[in-house]
Amino acid sequence: MHKLFVLLMFPLLSFSQQNIGKAEALLMQKKYVSAENLLQLIIAEHPKNLKAIELFGDAYGYQKKWDDAITQYKKLVEAKPLEANYHYKYGGALGMKALQVNKFIALTIIGDVKEAFLTAAKLDTKHINTRWALVELYMQLPAIVGGSQSKSLQYANELEALSKVDGYLAKGYIYEYDEQPDLAEKYYKMAITEGGSLTCYEKLSRFYESTNTPEKAISTIEASQKKHKRNALHYQIGKVAAEYNVQLAKGEQCLQTYIKNYRAEDGVPIAWANYRLAQIYKHQNKKEKALRAITLAISELPEIQVFKEEKLKIDQL
Repeated sequence: MHKLFVLLMFPLLSFSQQNIGKAEALLMQKKYVSAENLLQLIIAEHPKNLKAIELFGDAYGYQKKWDDAITQYKKLVEAKPLEANYHYKYGGALGMKALQVNKFIALTIIGDVKEAFLTAAKLDTKHINTRWALVELYMQLPAIVGGSQSKSLQYANELEALSKVDGYLAKGYIYEYDEQPDLAEKYYKMAITEGGSLTCYEKLSRFYESTNTPEKAISTIEASQKKHKRNALHYQIGKVAAEYNVQLAKGEQCLQTYIKNYRAEDGVPIAWANYRLAQIYKHQNKKEKALRAITLAISELPEIQVFKEEKLKIDQL
């Protein structure tokens, strides 16, 4: 009889798993509303399916519906209180809500955020994302409610023990946030030497932009392009050149290369490359070329307000 029951139930379970797989695919495709709608149906039939609940929370989170995400993640924490990742996601959603409400309400939430992350860190001594969250939390919190560079560095050291690259990036972040640029640069460079991923180069180039050293930013992006051969990096070089009015010839060449080799996976639409070209031509007082480039940008993405504002500036040359 028991075997018969299992056989009868198997098609239902298989159907549920199939739909969960579809929901995961929709999230990967950034079709968050469709995923939300599908998961709502799945949970209506299987209200205790933890995977479906987690994905439901993720679908809400991607849409920045933090109260709804919190509700789903709280169910997970209550169902499996020893699962570190559930506490991490719950704390993350609470933290994002705290950023969107007024300071008085945020103060009532921060304690729960901290408790969730600390619980996750205690439950899983190798949970990298939780330690990153604690690094950022302790740096961003005012000292009066528990902010502490020393605690942030404590979790950066724990990260370094798990992953040298993450540890170095975390320390770069801490010292950048604390306005200690020499130390920030040191650790971002150490991360590149240790790992050399796109993320490592991106952190250093953005640091250089934030410290108004665009020449160094361009050199860093060029080094990344040399190693990783990504067309998207041509756009990044052109963007820095256009924004800071430096190395304009190189910026123009990189943007033309980006447009010529563009594929959807490069991420930034061609319209933005034309906008950056228009900025470069404006810096060079090449009004005709600038107008041609900005007109292309507007025709491709007519709803972007900064394109229209740029055209007004070019018209006045």
